[in-house]
Amino acid sequence: MKLSKITLAITAAATIFTIGCTASKTVSEESLGLRTTNLYTEKDTVADKTTYGTKAAGTSTKIERAFENAPPMIPHDVEGMLPITISNNMCTSCHEPAVAESMGATPIPKSHYTSFRPHTTLTKDGMIEKEGKVVENTSDFKTVAKPLPTLAGARFNCSQCHTPQSNSTMVPKNVFEGDFRTKGSDAKSNLIDNINEGVK
Repeated sequence: MKLSKITLAITAAATIFTIGCTASKTVSEESLGLRTTNLYTEKDTVADKTTYGTKAAGTSTKIERAFENAPPMIPHDVEGMLPITISNNMCTSCHEPAVAESMGATPIPKSHYTSFRPHTTLTKDGMIEKEGKVVENTSDFKTVAKPLPTLAGARFNCSQCHTPQSNSTMVPKNVFEGDFRTKGSDAKSNLIDNINEGVK
């Protein structure tokens, strides 16, 4: 008797759930993304041609950062500047802090002239040691910032984070607005000041 009441309750709940689900609006697959053509064939699908701005460096308009400490987009043409190597980096000729202001360029921030890699070793008993301190959870270790006289080895390749903005027309509407906590952080980086934010 008890088992049949439980079975009846489960059946009733499943029926109500099924009725509720079938009453919802049906959405077509084609309406879920940017693509409005048949999802099962490429026959009628033509991608938007990717083009970038052609204004020379110094004549383009800066692109507003998407959020605080976001790597800024490259607003100018990069023809002849790529690939970037550790010994040939055209970006530094204008963005080096010593000359950036006179060139009207965004200066490379202090964070790029800093090593954030702590000296890490394993002790004899297999524990992780960072900067001479044994740690159990490496995510609780505060970042060590060591100033460098040149670009950090992890930061020389500008195009791993900074890219030109595509002039695409087939883009989704973006209503996101960045929230910048301090005045001016929409135009420059303050990462070096808050790198340990949220770390115990």
